[in-house]
Amino acid sequence: MTRTGSADLVIVANRLPVDRVTASDGSRQWRRSPGGLVSALEPVMRANDGAWIGWPGDAGQDLKPFVDDGMSLVPVGLTADEIAEFYEGFSNGTLWPLYHDVVAKPEFHREWWEAYVAVNKRFAERAAEVASKGATVWVQDYQMQLVPQMLRELRPDLRIGFYLHIPFPPAELFQQLPWRRQLLEGLLGADLVGFQLGGAAQNFIRLVRQRVGHKTHRDLVYLPDGRMVKAAAFPISIDAAGFEDLARSPAVERRAKTIREALGSPRKVFLGVDRLDYTKGIYPRLRAFAELIRDGHLDVEDAVFVQVATPSRERVEQYRILRDDIDRLVGRINGDLGRIGRPAISYMHSSYPREEMAALYRTADIMVVTPYRDGMNLVAKEYVACRFDNDGALVLSEFAGAADELRQAWLVNPYDINGMKAALLEAYHAEPKELSRRMKALRKTVIEHDVAKWAGSFLAELAATRPSHGKVVRPARRS
Repeated sequence: MTRTGSADLVIVANRLPVDRVTASDGSRQWRRSPGGLVSALEPVMRANDGAWIGWPGDAGQDLKPFVDDGMSLVPVGLTADEIAEFYEGFSNGTLWPLYHDVVAKPEFHREWWEAYVAVNKRFAERAAEVASKGATVWVQDYQMQLVPQMLRELRPDLRIGFYLHIPFPPAELFQQLPWRRQLLEGLLGADLVGFQLGGAAQNFIRLVRQRVGHKTHRDLVYLPDGRMVKAAAFPISIDAAGFEDLARSPAVERRAKTIREALGSPRKVFLGVDRLDYTKGIYPRLRAFAELIRDGHLDVEDAVFVQVATPSRERVEQYRILRDDIDRLVGRINGDLGRIGRPAISYMHSSYPREEMAALYRTADIMVVTPYRDGMNLVAKEYVACRFDNDGALVLSEFAGAADELRQAWLVNPYDINGMKAALLEAYHAEPKELSRRMKALRKTVIEHDVAKWAGSFLAELAATRPSHGKVVRPARRS
């Protein structure tokens, strides 16, 4: 029998919500990670004696549980081999490309799978130790898909939820996985399986019926032991009020003005903000913009494209190749089309704090978000939250989950360069009245459906899915 802990709410995620940083005096400290998930779950965790289980981000450290800024954190260490095989291998070399419509070719290696199983088992065992009797455990994302069933076997008293932040593929793609049944059975350990979109939940239900053989009806799976599992959509969002407050701050306003002046005060600033990833569609987006300049529709005196590409998975070969490809493309575009002091593309391969991102969102007249496939894409929502003047334009891929909610954006097919060019031009020439009409509607959606509402709705549904068992998760205390 596994010893029970004291946490009434346990978050299980690949990463802890803090990063190890080296301070100016050389000491190692923890710094809160940026991101909506932490800000959404922190108040709920505080209200429920919560604990967060995750990897600290470096190899071989077997750290003891600790408290940071009032949050109970439980590190799970990974060896260098596990980072290579579980994280860079199965999670990001197999699942990531497969779940993103095979934009890149996934690799299937038995050693990677074995590492994935071993690491998931370690996370499940830690959760079993930390959770109190009848507690709620919320497992996050594609790196942890075996944890629900492993945890269910260790602690049948728990209420378990799982949320997938990335897309879930159609059956035709998912079935390529040699371990497809094991992953489905892993997820069925949860009482509630959440997805970004309704279509993903339906894909899951269909696959369970076809591949595992359980009886299903609409959004429910009926297991032989009498348990029911529900699959449903819970589109994730952002801390909209927090981003707007940031955007309204005098420091951000000043910084936005400085950025625009540094760009030569062009008539319009286009902006892309992405992790440097092959799913994000950065290459065709920059090509489309370059062709508009080349063909005389835009001029570098009037328009500039700022592309921020945050470094990502740089030890993975595909990502190094992508970085080199983008570097060459930007150099070629600026060499062919730029003028002295006026590059067509202002390219930054770096990560920036939230304040700088808010200033960039305030600077940008046209936000360009064109992934080939994305679970949601929170950058699109962050941009909208920062446009409190109801101006600015959003050009958005129809293959981003956000396109389901943000219907007033200029929706594009990122595979259609001519269609993208037409949308960029339309946004460039749009009248202020048209921009305001669209942005008001976009802002209403983002403000009404923020990240706190997302977390609250998932946890409420999880409680309702298994109402007769376990403790009730208390909502976050209002400050």
